[in-house]
Amino acid sequence: MQYRFRALVTLDPQGADASRRRYDVGTRHLLVYAWRLDESSHGKYLPALILSDGEQLEPGRSQIATIVVTDDEALAYLAPGQVFTLWGQAAGRGIISRRIFTDQSPS
Repeated sequence: MQYRFRALVTLDPQGADASRRRYDVGTRHLLVYAWRLDESSHGKYLPALILSDGEQLEPGRSQIATIVVTDDEALAYLAPGQVFTLWGQAAGRGIISRRIFTDQSPS
């Protein structure tokens, strides 16, 4: 199952060429690390896809994005106000603003 969330995401700058490096609209192969909502001592890596709103993701710049998580336990770790870190092709951090629901099926 896929769960979709809107979030404010900031990718970490990467070295001297960080101002020139941008990530495609669909940045893949990322893991979201978040702490369990009811037990902050337990964290988990969740596989994710980050989708920006038609712009490339730029390191050091905070941008609104959609996070698609494919872990069945996503709702135990992600909810509005929850902070998270990103690992993979890019590193960064973010905060969930809301969960997205679709007409076709629960997300």
